[in-house]
Amino acid sequence: MKSIAISGSARQNVGKRESKELRYEGQIPAVLYGGKEQTHFSVSAADLKPVLYTPEVIFVELDIDGKKAKAIVQEAQFHPLTDLVTHVDFLELFDDKEVSVNIPITLVGTSPGVKMGGKLVQKLRKLRVKALPNNLPQEIEIPMEGLEVGKSYRVGKVDLKDAKVLNNSDDTIVSVVMSRALRQAEQEAAKAAKGGKK
Repeated sequence: MKSIAISGSARQNVGKRESKELRYEGQIPAVLYGGKEQTHFSVSAADLKPVLYTPEVIFVELDIDGKKAKAIVQEAQFHPLTDLVTHVDFLELFDDKEVSVNIPITLVGTSPGVKMGGKLVQKLRKLRVKALPNNLPQEIEIPMEGLEVGKSYRVGKVDLKDAKVLNNSDDTIVSVVMSRALRQAEQEAAKAAKGGKK
């Protein structure tokens, strides 16, 4: 897992007015929970960019006025108009405590169905995985080699070492469906075959 260090400052007042002032100064209100007590703090908006604007899960080494904690971003709230970050929830991680995290899916290889003209349809881009922090995968690779037209790869086929996928095992991750061009070509071939029989 990738890791990044971020420094924050503890907040005494947790009101709306103070939050607004913080944002004006380029600071984002945040909360760290999951441990014995919640910690309210602020963090630089610039420091959050590499953690928020990526599909990857990144461990954050937080330093809040000298208090250190390992965490992940559990949720980020964005302004509906400006799309700027308005608040971030961090979940504190402990080596002996399992967490549930959305891990990105990476499709690997080429599907023979796509080579034949089939259309690739990816239904899921992330999977919910439960594991100890050190056992969380950076990504989940889905092999494409066996995916013919009409075939799909379901959650149940994903096998992770020391981690459990929480999604429904029947859910489809990716499938190859017949494209309009391929269907047309097959219909025309069938018509030609019928015509040739007379």
